[in-house]
Amino acid sequence: MDHHIRRRARIAATALAACTALAGCSRGTEDLVAKIEEIKAIKGAPLEPLPVMKTFEVFEYNAQSLRDPFAAPVEEDATARTGPRPDQNRPKEALEAFPLDSLDMVGTLGLTTDVTGLVKDPDGVIHQIRPDNYLGQNFGRVTGIYEDRIELVELIPNGVGGWIERPASIALGEQ
Repeated sequence: MDHHIRRRARIAATALAACTALAGCSRGTEDLVAKIEEIKAIKGAPLEPLPVMKTFEVFEYNAQSLRDPFAAPVEEDATARTGPRPDQNRPKEALEAFPLDSLDMVGTLGLTTDVTGLVKDPDGVIHQIRPDNYLGQNFGRVTGIYEDRIELVELIPNGVGGWIERPASIALGEQ
């Protein structure tokens, strides 16, 4: 029985606490309402005016009929098919295995009308070169041999499937 009394006392205490809490919420709100009205009555600082929108000159784009700047030009495509090409059917010559800048001209042999160039490869071997021989790794064909240089024309890929010719030379090295 003692147990039932304690239980009823606990329920009554909980109910009394709830009523007190609710009663506290309903009184004393007049000062809160007054504070809210006071804050609402305060005028804010004036706003800055909106910036003036710039007007831009109208531009009409009239180049829709021109070629796409990111597409390969038609002229280069035609050149890729009709321009110079390396001769892939001829046997490679010994000096085509080396980059052109690794070869050194060491001299010439012969007369002014019939000159043979002397070129040293990176291994120290000296080769005799005549016009129309090939040097370097870019299909370089010898076009002229002089006392102080060997001139040639290389074929370089143009980036669109064709080739372009580029002049090059090997100068006589200092001994």
